[in-house]
Amino acid sequence: MARYGVHGAFRASGEAIVGSVEYGEPIAYSALKAGTDVISSDGQDVGAVEHVLADEDEDVFDGIVIDVKTGPGGHRFVDAPEVSSCHEHAVLIAIPAADVEKLPEPKPNPAVMENHGVEDSEGALKQKLHRAWDMISGNT
Repeated sequence: MARYGVHGAFRASGEAIVGSVEYGEPIAYSALKAGTDVISSDGQDVGAVEHVLADEDEDVFDGIVIDVKTGPGGHRFVDAPEVSSCHEHAVLIAIPAADVEKLPEPKPNPAVMENHGVEDSEGALKQKLHRAWDMISGNT
């Protein structure tokens, strides 16, 4: 009998079964948990889910903030279109491992002295990055 894990399958004796990877059943983004492994398009474990960014009222998935294990590390934002699939034990992204450190970092919102509608003209990605920062820093 084989048991399966995120990084491969193993026989009951502990011997690895090469070439077999089981990520678990597909799940909704809303069921993702912090700490879930993030797997690049070339099969590398590149980090772990830190936060799921979504508009729960509208049931819209915006992406995930990951804690990167490669390169200099830190938090990076993976936009929803780059998330290939969510599973019980892993999130698969459509980005190769070499490009993960190039993903945008969540940034704090600049202070707003007066509201002239400027923040409404901010790009969608910047808005997501600011929301991700608020989640990481506990400002939500």
